[in-house]
Amino acid sequence: MRAAFYEANGPARAVLRVEEIETPDPGVGEVRIRLHASGVNPSDVKSRGLRKLAFPRVIPHSDGAGVIEAVGAGIPTSRLGERVWIWNGQWQRPFGTAAEFIVLPAVQAVRLPDKIGFEQGATLGIPAMTAFHAVELARADDKTVVLVSGGAGSVSQFAIQFAKARGATVVTTISSPDKAAVAREAGADHCIDYRREDVGGRVAEITGRRGVDAILEMDLTANAKLIPAVLRPKGSVVIYGTGAEATIPAFFCLSNSVLLNFFLVYQLDALERDRAAAGINQALEQGKITARVGPTFPLAETAAAHEAVEQGTIGNVVVRTA
Repeated sequence: MRAAFYEANGPARAVLRVEEIETPDPGVGEVRIRLHASGVNPSDVKSRGLRKLAFPRVIPHSDGAGVIEAVGAGIPTSRLGERVWIWNGQWQRPFGTAAEFIVLPAVQAVRLPDKIGFEQGATLGIPAMTAFHAVELARADDKTVVLVSGGAGSVSQFAIQFAKARGATVVTTISSPDKAAVAREAGADHCIDYRREDVGGRVAEITGRRGVDAILEMDLTANAKLIPAVLRPKGSVVIYGTGAEATIPAFFCLSNSVLLNFFLVYQLDALERDRAAAGINQALEQGKITARVGPTFPLAETAAAHEAVEQGTIGNVVVRTA
């Protein structure tokens, strides 16, 4: 099979190669999927560029979509031919979805609704699961106001849609008119340009000075200073992204009984994962969420796909593997 891989850390064009390697066979409890699309996430790019190599050879990318074409022992043959989307393809494993095939435990292959294309399916694993779980932790409903940071981002786009599906009022921060348009298209009720507006002042106007009930935070390091200006007493901050260190307004959080709730999508437990997968598929089938596919690249141009993520894009970057 053809696969993109790297054997050393470094710039995309310096270390990523696309070559023929051995096609894997499924073992007990596993399936082999003929991949049609592979999603590229910021974590994939950071792992290749910065983090110490965990395996001698790494095929990157955790997300993807395709068709089950072989099953191992213990997996019913009825799954053959099933269209699926994948989560944690390269989490703590050397071989991810930037290839023509992948073998992984059958539970990590989730049925892809018939009306959803493979490129959309390849965007679900990290972004949609993160967003679904974050909205659940925020307990969003028709009585809550939620602030989603970075409303044009891949996770934020899904978070806005999941929160709106639960009836919440959604406020989001953006940095340009183009990004505001994308956030509004996802369903955001209010967009605040954090480069040109006073975020705290705008939130006060929107909420009658009450503050939002929850913040869904993609970068605590950059945004922790905003917590006192936007969050109501006994509100919560659901944190799915941060730099290495963050300065937290500790006295405000203590005196207002604020909940800081961190989670890493790769480490959801089985129940949380099942709830997220079922919730995502239900929302897709009901037309309550859509995946915004951004630039797409053939497998041979995987390095260019990584560069697109590094440069920043609107929409999920996808590599076509078939």
